[in-house]
Amino acid sequence: MHDFQRPPSGADGWGDEPEPSGQLDTDRISGFLVFALVVVFLHALGNVAGGWAVLDENYSRQEHGQEPILSMSAAWLVALFCWALAALHTVLVVLARKRRSWVRTALAALMILMVFSTGLGFFASLVTGAPDPVILVILAVDVAALWALVGEAGRRWFSLTPEW
Repeated sequence: MHDFQRPPSGADGWGDEPEPSGQLDTDRISGFLVFALVVVFLHALGNVAGGWAVLDENYSRQEHGQEPILSMSAAWLVALFCWALAALHTVLVVLARKRRSWVRTALAALMILMVFSTGLGFFASLVTGAPDPVILVILAVDVAALWALVGEAGRRWFSLTPEW
């Protein structure tokens, strides 16, 4: 057998048999990393809803004779940005199965953006005098998801060379 061919499952430590070190092969994604990917996908859904909410609020204000939040062109620009960001989140979650390091880097960059924006939202709620504990919980979840992506679970899963 050549070095570049993978032996059948169960032979030579490639299957579910424990390795001499006592560890199993890392063919499955860890639960902590699944949590991080779910958080990223939930942010994607939030971006879709946010883009729609900006447009809906503008149209609603126009129908009631009030001044819109943004001009319609700016509202559409914000909505398209939100939807593009949601599409990028979703594509990266789907590509996470490919185990490429650039996907991990892009996911981590997006999560840094989400942590920053959630932290900014919490800071804004503090400044207005009405601290929102829900935003603080979301911030903690985002930080945990970012830690999963840049930590050992993310490094092990997105490694280009499997650890056998």
